[in-house]
Amino acid sequence: MVSHVQLPPEIQLAQRLAGNEQVTRDRAVKKLRKYIVARTQRASGGFTHDELLKVWKGLFYCMWMQDKPLLQEELGRTISQLIHAFQSAEAQHLFLRTFWQTINREWTGIDRLRLDKYYLLMRMVLNESLTALKMRGWEERQTEQLLELLTTEILHPDSQAPNGVKSHFLEIFLEELTKVGADELTAEQNLRFIDPFCRIAARTEEPLVLHNITRGIFETIVEQAPFAIEDLMKELEEEEDDEMSEGNEEMSAGKERERGQDVPSKKPWKGSIHGAEPDVDEEQGEDDEDSTGPFLQFDYEAVANRLFEVASHQSTPSQNRKRLYKVIRKLQHLAEVARVPCRPQLDSEHVCKEERASDPRVGVGPEEKAPPLLPLALGLPFCHPACRGSRGGLLSCDPACVLTCGNAASTKCRPLGRLRVSCSGLPLWTQCPGRRLPRCG
Repeated sequence: MVSHVQLPPEIQLAQRLAGNEQVTRDRAVKKLRKYIVARTQRASGGFTHDELLKVWKGLFYCMWMQDKPLLQEELGRTISQLIHAFQSAEAQHLFLRTFWQTINREWTGIDRLRLDKYYLLMRMVLNESLTALKMRGWEERQTEQLLELLTTEILHPDSQAPNGVKSHFLEIFLEELTKVGADELTAEQNLRFIDPFCRIAARTEEPLVLHNITRGIFETIVEQAPFAIEDLMKELEEEEDDEMSEGNEEMSAGKERERGQDVPSKKPWKGSIHGAEPDVDEEQGEDDEDSTGPFLQFDYEAVANRLFEVASHQSTPSQNRKRLYKVIRKLQHLAEVARVPCRPQLDSEHVCKEERASDPRVGVGPEEKAPPLLPLALGLPFCHPACRGSRGGLLSCDPACVLTCGNAASTKCRPLGRLRVSCSGLPLWTQCPGRRLPRCG
């Protein structure tokens, strides 16, 4: 008689994960999660590298067998969230390492009809890996380990990653980092996240990798800078408004208590005019403003300095240095524009025409040509969002463009889209946060 050899649990689960029946595959995924939790909770538990490779091969073909986009998205989310079933950071990193190794190994065998589902799976796994890092408080050591893992398995010259994996990873990295950490990460932490890309861009000999890093990382930072500055200014304004509203509420509540009256509710009743539903145009305008979403904050001068440090090394290929120097010049220009100070507050309540003509800070007369508008680059912590022109960028915060007509209710100010225009016809930067400019007389 032939004795039946008991297969290891990982192989049994992998066989069921790649089964033909969807019910069998769904049950196998649930059992796999329970098995991971139970095994990693033990002191002597954990998985070896080969065991997780077998598990990921089963998960890979589990995704292969899944049809219908909605079910593929649900399965991809379930698979990517398996990382949270591991109880230690080391086990999570080994799980991620074997995932990228499996993708690299199986990539050439994926037909074009199934590429989208694996693009989606890569995005979800990257998102959950960053989420796991966020749950650990963005620890520097854990961050370095994750970046080293991604660099070694995907971007390093000795990695086995195909060009398709590299290109897609560089395309989605900043997007997923923004989704997970835009509200918490500081400029210093964001610089740490893009530091591996600086080093790879300086020493890679693959033109495609250099192009994808430059376009997907550095130029994306440059393009998103105006919206990142606006997002930061909105946060500062909301904090100031909250503080003012809290103070006003306390003052009004105290007065009402002195009168012996109850404080009325701020919410209007449904039958009142103020309780009517807002106009569709107003709602659409608010949606347009908020549609851009949060953005990562960067110290553009620090990014330029770090990029120059690696690009100026003697071992950097000349074509890499030439390409990176173009990005460095853009970042340096933005850093210089960011250092333009706010216009000092004037003492007089009204500024007459003679003062405007004699004061070079105020501007030029209506008979002279307005100074050219500089497309604002990035990194203007002092500019008010009112100087935002088109969606493509902000207007220059040059003092020559700053006029005295800072009152939005002034009859001599006429609107031009979302940008106020002063009584002399020049674009107006209304005010600095916490400061008030005098209006036209």
